[in-house]
Amino acid sequence: MSSLMPKIIAREGYPFLLIGLGISTVLFLVFGVAAGLGSLVLPLFVAFFFRNPERTPPQDDSIAVSPADGKVISIVEVEEGRHLKRRMRRVTIFLSIFNVHINRVPMNGRIKEVKYHPGRFLMGFAEKASLENEQNAVLMTSRKGTEILFVQIAGFVARRIVCYLKGGEEVACGERFGLIRFGSRMDVYLPLDAEVLVKYGQKVKGGETPFARLP
Repeated sequence: MSSLMPKIIAREGYPFLLIGLGISTVLFLVFGVAAGLGSLVLPLFVAFFFRNPERTPPQDDSIAVSPADGKVISIVEVEEGRHLKRRMRRVTIFLSIFNVHINRVPMNGRIKEVKYHPGRFLMGFAEKASLENEQNAVLMTSRKGTEILFVQIAGFVARRIVCYLKGGEEVACGERFGLIRFGSRMDVYLPLDAEVLVKYGQKVKGGETPFARLP
């Protein structure tokens, strides 16, 4: 059973799941079957939120996949002034509480830098969230030398960013690298000569949906 759990539920969800099951057990013992069964909604929601599905990325080093599940809410050209310090195309994915929140590496390559920025907790779809919210930025280089930046951003409900990546390590496309709890946003900064393969309003799957064709 324990060997199957990581494939079904992300390990970060275990404490919340145990708390929910504990509450259900207490209500069952104190108030009876009806209260116990009704309270199972909480652990069931936790299991749903922290679900950890398998994904199959395309086998093509020129393709970057979406690093998160959600909906594309913005595709704009901006000046990326914190890390790359040049004009980039930013594609933003909004994750609701109903989306899978496991984050995945968008392409094969090497992690150059991981940097955490403390900040506010504005609504994830707000434009100011890209600069003002708590976030974790990951800069990486593809096997062909293309740099991209992807940023985990906490939202109004999300108050905890998890990232396992470290600078200097080799990573594979679609590999799980972290999550953002309970609703959030992911910004992806692409070179201007990259071909964006997603559209505004499109729903994407992390580790699977072709996101951009790299130069």
